[in-house]
Amino acid sequence: MMKIFGSSAATMRFAIACITVLLLSVIPTTWAQQKAADAKKQIVGVWKTVSDINKGSDGVVRSAFGPNPKGVFIFTASGRYASINTRPDIPKFASGNRMQGTADENKAVVQGSIAHFGTYSISPDGKVLVLKVEGGTWPSWVGSEP
Repeated sequence: MMKIFGSSAATMRFAIACITVLLLSVIPTTWAQQKAADAKKQIVGVWKTVSDINKGSDGVVRSAFGPNPKGVFIFTASGRYASINTRPDIPKFASGNRMQGTADENKAVVQGSIAHFGTYSISPDGKVLVLKVEGGTWPSWVGSEP
């Protein structure tokens, strides 16, 4: 039998109360860390874009990539991500050279695609995904958490 502080019933109750308080203060942190770890395990992999619905602050619903968007979102176990999204109807360049696109061809590419990469984290409760953009086709996002 293990002896904690003494053998009286009051001392034993006090020891159990201290242990209970200690466990209750540690368990929520452990559960939160477990939730984040579980969420991270669940998103690791390659995800296919199946829809693109954006509701603006004006309440208008828009779809930048059309009704059948093409894209992937890749999450690694080490906390890195990459996202590439395009419209399926981006026109091919008449010149056959991406460096020689016309103004209209270049506009179609810029307005019909977006790509970015960086690191990601998940909130302790496992409910919020935070992206830290390191680079991409939209310079205003680089260095931010959009």
